[in-house]
Amino acid sequence: MDILIVLLRTIFFYFFILFSYRIMGKREIGQLSISDLTISILIAELVAISIENRQDATILTILPIILLVFLEVVLAYIQLKFNKVRPVMDGKPSVIILDGKLNVREMVKQRYSLDDLLMSLRENQIKGLNEIDYAILETNGKLSVFKKDKEGTYPLPLIIDGVVDNDSLLNINKTTIWLNKLLDTHDLSIDKVLYAFYKKNKLYIIRK
Repeated sequence: MDILIVLLRTIFFYFFILFSYRIMGKREIGQLSISDLTISILIAELVAISIENRQDATILTILPIILLVFLEVVLAYIQLKFNKVRPVMDGKPSVIILDGKLNVREMVKQRYSLDDLLMSLRENQIKGLNEIDYAILETNGKLSVFKKDKEGTYPLPLIIDGVVDNDSLLNINKTTIWLNKLLDTHDLSIDKVLYAFYKKNKLYIIRK
């Protein structure tokens, strides 16, 4: 009888968790943010405890999972509406290599070692640092790598949905005063810009 209960609970939670993740949205495992990973770990622990403790009512596991799914959906909506919330929840991408030079200070800040960097480069089929123009450590821990080319075409995002990316400004040795002056030439303010990026010493703007 105990075996049957365990099997039935396992089958039930398989479909229940599958349905729950469909509600939360599609994500690849490698693309999970910190908040996504936290939710996943909590759900896994709750299900494991429920299967082991057969005497406990299943509803005691279902209710916390529903709450976690609801919390994840609400947080995702808030992050879409308010860009300033996302860095607080999931952090911000970090520039590890800029113009072919190692950003040692950022590596120390992110506790990202040279061994970690070299391993990520090998995973991207890159032999050495001399091939890299830019490398960015994403919030999910994945390293995005841009090889050197003749034009140096990697665009640095300066404004995303009306919010200035101060780290990108710092990387190109510019200030918000400089940015505002450029926007003034287009009769624009920062809050009217959906997306603006800097490439080849030129600012490209997408209006809201």
